Amino acid sequence: MQDYTRDTIRAVDAKFEAQKIAFAPLTFQAVRALLELGILRKIADSGDTGLTREEAAEQAGVSVYGVGVLAEIALGMNVLKLRPDTEGTERFVLGKTGWFLLEDDMTRVNFNFTKDICYQGAYDLAESVRSGKPRGLTVFGEHWNTIYEALSSLPERAKKSWFEFDHFYSDIAFPEALPIVFASPPRRLYDIGGNTAKWAIKCCAYDPQVRVTIIDLPGQIAAAEKNAAAAGFGDRIEQYPWDALDPASPFPAGADALWMSQFLDCFSLDQVTAILTKIHFVVTPSTDIYVLEPLWDMQRHEAAAYSLQATSLYFTCMANGASKMYRFAELTGAIEKAGFELVCAHHGLGSNSYSLLHFHKKS
Repeated sequence: MQDYTRDTIRAVDAKFEAQKIAFAPLTFQAVRALLELGILRKIADSGDTGLTREEAAEQAGVSVYGVGVLAEIALGMNVLKLRPDTEGTERFVLGKTGWFLLEDDMTRVNFNFTKDICYQGAYDLAESVRSGKPRGLTVFGEHWNTIYEALSSLPERAKKSWFEFDHFYSDIAFPEALPIVFASPPRRLYDIGGNTAKWAIKCCAYDPQVRVTIIDLPGQIAAAEKNAAAAGFGDRIEQYPWDALDPASPFPAGADALWMSQFLDCFSLDQVTAILTKIHFVVTPSTDIYVLEPLWDMQRHEAAAYSLQATSLYFTCMANGASKMYRFAELTGAIEKAGFELVCAHHGLGSNSYSLLHFHKKS
């Protein structure tokens, strides 16, 4: 885990990091071009032999000049490396960073999410901070208050990148979370913010007795209903339309367990407390409350913590203008403020180090 309390970087390295930030939009687009033009893949396929500029240009169908400017900045980013042949001709080969850009699923999902959802809207980040509104969301239309309202209307490529990003992280933790949740099997489970029904379907496949109610915005539950039926669980997965921020929208009673996966990070801490206060009224001290979240101060690797810190900026400029990826203490504190107590916390679930927090209503 990164130590954020000490500034130990050398001045010359800090200056280099500053230049990376200064040119970050251009370098991002350079990688995008290398990927979309097929240049990076062609060089990767050439193995240790590599390609000259001319060979890469011919294979990708672009100019030698174009390959040159993209490949040279790729050298500066360690995406590509130079390997002169026996005649002294410069040949480009794939670097380790380039391999991750091509082959690593997390990098691919993060890159496409930034490209298709965040890149244009991020220009309005400062205004989003000033106003507390997701000003960048206007790139998809002027009439949306949050991205969740807009999901069903997003362009297909953007929608695909959003759901791949959303599912990539939480889905990896599901196999480890299921035995924990079903150690005391709930007969009626509420999946709050159930999205496309992936968790609900996993639950029904895991336990033949459980019935799941997906609680989400009206625009979302239509997709959940379709997916549940397609998976053969339409008779055990129900839908309940609910707007968590609408004071007039009552939360249903009757659950043995409540499940929230990547739901609470869609709200500010005050909103988290307000939502859990509404839930507090209809649950009992024996109701199990499960919260699955990627907490950035509970990550094993610096890259994961950095990715979550960056994801907070998406919430600011694109999603809702108010929420973020939380630390352990601040999220549990907001939930406990609503009258719940933490029973136990399971950290490190899945390869992305999710935390499964188990709460009960204070008796």
